[in-house]
This record gives sequence, structure tokens and C-alpha cells, in this order.
Amino acid sequence: MTQRVELATLRDRMAVDGVITDYAVAVDDGDWAVYRSLFTADGRADYRSAGGIEGDAASVAAWLAESLRVFSMRQHLIVNRRVRFGVLEQDTGDTAKVQADYVNPMRFAGDGEGSSAPDFVCGGRYAFGLLRTYDGWRLREVIVQEKWRRLPERTAPAVID
Repeated sequence: MTQRVELATLRDRMAVDGVITDYAVAVDDGDWAVYRSLFTADGRADYRSAGGIEGDAASVAAWLAESLRVFSMRQHLIVNRRVRFGVLEQDTGDTAKVQADYVNPMRFAGDGEGSSAPDFVCGGRYAFGLLRTYDGWRLREVIVQEKWRRLPERTAPAVID
């Protein structure tokens, strides 16, 4: 592999990593305009394993906005990112697949005046599919595979319908 190819791969890897980080920050901050902008026009997300919906980015953003209102604090930690680049139309590096684990501590709104500790935590694995576009790397697909969740012992507000 030439240094030029290695440098291009490194730049792509950093750009893809940036999209994944922007995704986590957009969800945590409730910035649904940024969330939608991270997807291709035909991009989709699937949150069904966590009790959510599957659909286009706009529909899922609206669902997330409503569902996550019950949390005053959200903090996605997306780790162990495995990035694989693929081929589209005989040009290398047009697609990327990322497998990444997540831990997501959240705090229910209105819980305790003084505490900011999370009282709802879930974890699992994301599968991201990305496409290189003229505007940079964008998400074509996000699949959430929730593996576990820990709820407080008291009765919590409904999180996901």
C-alpha cells in the first residue's frame, strides 16, 4: 500500500469516526436538525430492538425527540469502533460499515433536585452503514441492537411505546 493510499484511508477513517461522534452528540443534545443532516436522502434508522421504530431519518428523529423528552440528561458513549471500507461501482472506499458498542446512561427528568447521576442505563451494539457523498460521509443505515438495560427500582415513566 502506498503512503498516499494509507493517508487517504486514514483521512476517511477520521471522517467516518467524526460522523459517528456527531450522531451521538446530536442524540444527546436533542439536535434533530443535525441528526437528520447526518443521513443520506434515503438513510434509515432501526431502533426496534430497543422498543422503538424503524424508518427514514426524519421519522426517526421525530420519534426520538418525543421519546427522549422524559430524560433530562443523556450521554451516549460509543466505543470499540470497527471500521471496514467497501467498494461501490468499482471505486474503492465509497462505503463504510462500522460496528460499535455503546453504553447510554440517562437521567429521568424531575428526578431529585441535587443529583445528576443516571438512573436509566442501557447498552448494546450499533451497526452503521455510511456512504461517501459530495458533501462528505453520510449515514445510510443505523441499526441499534440493545443488549441490556438497567432501570431504577421505582416505577419509571414510560420510555418507549
